Amino acid sequence: MANEHNEPAQDLQQQAEIENDQNLADAEAPSEVSIEELQAHIAKLEESLKYEKAVAANAKYEAEKSKERLEREADSAKKFALEKFAKQLLETVDNLERAIQAAGDEENPVLEGVKLTHKSLLSTLEKFEVVVVDTENGFNAEWHQAVGIDPSAKAGEISQVLQKGYTLSGRLLRPAMVMVGQ
Repeated sequence: MANEHNEPAQDLQQQAEIENDQNLADAEAPSEVSIEELQAHIAKLEESLKYEKAVAANAKYEAEKSKERLEREADSAKKFALEKFAKQLLETVDNLERAIQAAGDEENPVLEGVKLTHKSLLSTLEKFEVVVVDTENGFNAEWHQAVGIDPSAKAGEISQVLQKGYTLSGRLLRPAMVMVGQ
């Protein structure tokens, strides 16, 4: 009974060997393909290869550009992620400055603590590129907001800073509120 099951398997194996031998014989037989046909086929394949190389090079170029763009966007997002947080901290800086100004020339331990807190907060903000807007070099509409005119000041000159302005990584966070000459 076991031999009966093996016989069809052996027949299939013999048949596969015969087909294999025929395929080898066909491959070794001289073919009817001309040299011109082979050269045309080679030329077609070379053109196809050139096209595929160009497509691959273009895809690589696009991938590099996308990578660079994503890196730039990530860097920008990192720089300006602190914007809302920094704006909220500016209110605290303003309050500390008002407290120092209200104390006047009176020196006491509480005022000294407020000054140290103010200084510490400003240095922390500077570490994260939050910088005070320059008001010494005259009025600049990009960085300053004129809220009043001072007739005693020269034209384009800032006579009084009502509220300091700040930038975050070179981008305006809050304009300086100033009085300017006419």
